[in-house]
Amino acid sequence: MSTSTEQPADLTTATTLLRFATAGSVDDGKSTLVGRLLHDSKSVLADQLEAVEHASRSRGQEAPDLALLTDGLRAEREQGITIDVAYRYFATARRRFILADTPGHVQYTRNMVTGASTAELAVVLVDARNGVVEQTRRHAAVAALLRVPHVVLAVNKMDLVDYAEPVFAAIAEEFTTYASELGVPEITAIPISALTGDNVVEPSANMDWYGGPTVLEHLETVPVSHDLTACHARFPVQYVIRPQTAEHPDYRGYAGQIAAGAFRVGEAVTVLPSGKTSTIAAIDALGESVDIAWAPQSVTIRLADDIDVSRGDLLAPSGDAPATSQDVEATVCHVADQPLAVGQRVLLKHTTRTVKAIVKDIPSRLTLDDLSQHPDPGQLVANDIGRVVVRTAEPLALDAYADSRRTGSFLLIDPADGTTLAAGMAGESFATAKAVVTVEDEEGWDF
Repeated sequence: MSTSTEQPADLTTATTLLRFATAGSVDDGKSTLVGRLLHDSKSVLADQLEAVEHASRSRGQEAPDLALLTDGLRAEREQGITIDVAYRYFATARRRFILADTPGHVQYTRNMVTGASTAELAVVLVDARNGVVEQTRRHAAVAALLRVPHVVLAVNKMDLVDYAEPVFAAIAEEFTTYASELGVPEITAIPISALTGDNVVEPSANMDWYGGPTVLEHLETVPVSHDLTACHARFPVQYVIRPQTAEHPDYRGYAGQIAAGAFRVGEAVTVLPSGKTSTIAAIDALGESVDIAWAPQSVTIRLADDIDVSRGDLLAPSGDAPATSQDVEATVCHVADQPLAVGQRVLLKHTTRTVKAIVKDIPSRLTLDDLSQHPDPGQLVANDIGRVVVRTAEPLALDAYADSRRTGSFLLIDPADGTTLAAGMAGESFATAKAVVTVEDEEGWDF
């Protein structure tokens, strides 16, 4: 029995859920802003607020420190800093939110890659007294690389500069110029004071010269598209199901989560990287057969032909299958303490597929001050952003990151201990990479 093929409303209305991340330099007030949003939108439970009040009193503070609503680790509370990405969920009458509060220290910039990788909006905070600093530029570059479509510049601590409009205007102009050069499509600047609540949830009486939205109002109304069905259809196989029972002796299904697009029964598909073709015989979702399934549903797809399909393979419509290649050119954010060097052996994880690879070249490293490229750096260290050329042992079916954030991204992993080295965006570039350099390897990793 086939269920309805109608798409649920929340995939097309695009207004029910917003994923966003906060970023900024040290002590710019990110956690305080998030705490203020939670508190003033009445999204804090009584026991949570009581715990924050108790922790604030133990630190000698009279008023509750709202930053503690997101700083969940004991070390964070004791030091008064944010170390790890803190996720919080809250809702208003107009929209539901998943937020990621990311650290401000330089050594934790890599954590922003995690927090912003699935975000549709990034709130970049700037201390009105300090203006745009290097870490501000770094976070803007990460947001641009990760294709975050909306960026909010929150000029915080306006109460400490007497709510002066010229201070806000100068910072907004400098940041907007820089972020626009990076390719950020939409920038909204809002003057705020997270500590006092000015322009966070309620409009500020101290800045009547500002006529724009508050932070929450902008979060509630910014247009966000969740329609993944408009993207190229991609289905990474996570698990092969073969029960081999008397009831299902010939059942063979391929389980996983649809990364993008939609799949229909009877549709011709290509299995990558093998290139073999078949048609979809059935789609099982939540124990029932359906005629159509779309991202991000988890389903089991059955094919009409008995062909070799394994974990890590990718199903795509035969008329819209990505090209496969063993040469990957990409921009990466280096997140590990140990450097990434030319000639280094790594593992490359793309969706559900992990293959051996060698770093063949590091053509350039981005200089954040002026967005220039430092050529041939030889290696990337923690928090660097640079171009890499990687040769894989097996062909991969990567989309350009500009076309698909899910199937255009990958991780580079240390094969010795499983440490994540870098997060990569296929095809993303601030400059044209130079030719690939051949690297010899004596241990069988020369592909």
